[in-house]
Amino acid sequence: MTARVIAAHTDPMSVSGHKGSGSPSGPGPEPHRAASIRDVARAAGVSYQTVSRVINDRPNVREETRRRVEDAIEALGFRRNPTAFALASGVTRTVTVLTSNTTLYGYAATLQGLEEAARAAGYSLGVKLLTPEDDLDRTLTSAVADGGGLVVIGFDRLGATALDHVPADVPCAAVVEAPPPGRTPPRPAVWADDREAARAATAHLLDLGHRTVHYLAIPSSVGTRHSEGPRAQGWRSALETAGVTPPEPHGGKGWDARAGYDQAQALAHDPAVTAVLCGNDDLALGVLRALHHAGRSVPGDVSVIGFDDAPHSGFVTPSLTTVRMDFQGLGRDAFALLRDRLEHAPRPPAPTFAGTALIVRESSGPPPA
Repeated sequence: MTARVIAAHTDPMSVSGHKGSGSPSGPGPEPHRAASIRDVARAAGVSYQTVSRVINDRPNVREETRRRVEDAIEALGFRRNPTAFALASGVTRTVTVLTSNTTLYGYAATLQGLEEAARAAGYSLGVKLLTPEDDLDRTLTSAVADGGGLVVIGFDRLGATALDHVPADVPCAAVVEAPPPGRTPPRPAVWADDREAARAATAHLLDLGHRTVHYLAIPSSVGTRHSEGPRAQGWRSALETAGVTPPEPHGGKGWDARAGYDQAQALAHDPAVTAVLCGNDDLALGVLRALHHAGRSVPGDVSVIGFDDAPHSGFVTPSLTTVRMDFQGLGRDAFALLRDRLEHAPRPPAPTFAGTALIVRESSGPPPA
């Protein structure tokens, strides 16, 4: 059960049992003391230790008892003092997210999942934006100055580098690209199997009859060459399994639609190109525009598949076939990993997050006759 943190305002009657008296010329209503954990315990007929277990989402509390405590919390308008809680438990309920981007869909949706999970658990969440000009050690020192923990979004090289530099004694979790087979990230992390998702998307295009599939890459977090990313690896694996020599990948220099448009010019004007897999949906938008300017129809002349299933992908013309990624789920799972470390409740390592699916829409079809 998710911990509840109640911050409702309370009618004075619900705490003291009577309203302050007074006339317009006399003193106003008496101020009322905020409800304490012991007030909640008395109202629920339990010990204050039981109330503590309920508000911290601990096990070994009967469901009927838990409901009684939660009803008392709501009736009294109890609000836990975060400073007192931190002193008593040693847990600072703050989380700082390190990320190099807050606007691209994957990053923004991951942040949304993190924020939702943190709020539900009674944690505050802040964001520090990484830039190439940062002194990384100074940024990390600032991020952990007030205690709490870190979540690193390591989709790109800057985020991955920050993750490598997090001090070993700092509670930390990460959302990362799928690591190479047999390797694990340096800290507890969650990821989607985008390697397998790219393989499936490429195989779909080959099954439609395309002789080969070209790839327009996003920058990779694991190296300087775009071919090293897991999505590129999945694309290459599908082609090699089908006995097709992979063409030279394009891109790897940006994430947005402008980068897709600029880097797709050679593909758009090559009549031999009939299928393109893009590293994300923003690149795919640029590819669609480049093909339009080159006089080529989608999917009549060229099929295009994106990655991520950003909200706009179903509303462009033609609507975009893409790989759906549950970034919000990744954010929630990463917060759960960090919370376990902060509250000293270790669990078995989280499995690879498998929230991917190929969403077939209008932009993919058989090659021209």
